[in-house]
Amino acid sequence: MTNYDFVRSLPTGQGLRGRRLTRIHLDPLLLAVLLAIMGFGLVVLYSALDRNVSVFTGQVLRLLAALTVLVVAAQLDPRIYLRWSPFVYVAGIVLLVLVLVMGDTAKGAKRWLDLPGLPRFQPSEIMKISVPLAVAWYLNDRALPPSLKDLMVSLAIIGVPTGLIAIQPDLGTSILIAGAGLAVVALSGVYWRWIAVAVVAAMAAAPLLWMNMRDYQKERVLTLFDAERDPLGSGWNIIQSTTAIGSGGVFGKGLFQGTQSHLDFLPESQTDFIIAVVAEELGLVGVVFLLLLYLVVLARALYMATEARHTFGRLVVGALALTFFVYVFVNIAMVSGLLPVVGVPLPLVSYGGTAAITLMASFGIMMSIHTHRGW
Repeated sequence: MTNYDFVRSLPTGQGLRGRRLTRIHLDPLLLAVLLAIMGFGLVVLYSALDRNVSVFTGQVLRLLAALTVLVVAAQLDPRIYLRWSPFVYVAGIVLLVLVLVMGDTAKGAKRWLDLPGLPRFQPSEIMKISVPLAVAWYLNDRALPPSLKDLMVSLAIIGVPTGLIAIQPDLGTSILIAGAGLAVVALSGVYWRWIAVAVVAAMAAAPLLWMNMRDYQKERVLTLFDAERDPLGSGWNIIQSTTAIGSGGVFGKGLFQGTQSHLDFLPESQTDFIIAVVAEELGLVGVVFLLLLYLVVLARALYMATEARHTFGRLVVGALALTFFVYVFVNIAMVSGLLPVVGVPLPLVSYGGTAAITLMASFGIMMSIHTHRGW
């Protein structure tokens, strides 16, 4: 063996660090990109908050808590997730029923639960993870593609929490949860003819859905097609967000220099509409940079799904990856005027802790399945 071969065979420092992270069940690439998104989001959020240090510090603490949840979730053996999935799902259904019975009402909706000895929380956030886990658990030991009976059971697992959340009402979260569960079904290899039948049935049911929508939900749909019909009312949000996006140009007006957000024209600039702040202050370059980071996360997560050796692992990781994509797509399409406004935050960028904790927990589950031997 020559000196050259000896040097070439030595592991690099980066490789050693990567192996150390893998030993504690963390994926180095995915973790690095998630941290980059969080850092980028904090910079933009600091501007959207008008440099409010106290609120910004609170968000930093929330993201640190979310990161802690990721690390803890990654340490658990995937068999634990498989074993406990149905029990967590049933517990989540019970909590959703309790929300309808005794939940806190805010702005005409019951979404929060305040139980003695526990912090106030949204049970619907639990279902973002427990629904895909429960569907994957059910399909794990069954022949794939699923039979019609197994498909109906899977749809029932998805439909019950989706319906309970929709009547809170919380249309945005119910769409995300339904999407997460349906992603598992799609990845299970369901026949295309059944998908076609489902699409036709959904289109046929659209009039019934419209008749059962609340007035403000109908208004959002109508605004999607013509925001100028009520420019000072229902169309205000989308008009201001698209104005902010267009005014940024290629390179943006500069950090802290956005007029739409800092002069209070742009609503919810630190939460649902924060991508408009990115576009206005950092321009097309800033938006593309953020989208590339999201794309790397999606690509890495899908690769991890292909590496899983068990059905449960493949279905869960793939579904959670596609759910992350839905988060990003729905938020940006909503702010850009391509979808109705449904209140979906931009992952790891929008202000708030509950959604970030749920999202990081899902990435922790992905890392657990990817790094534990045999999964």
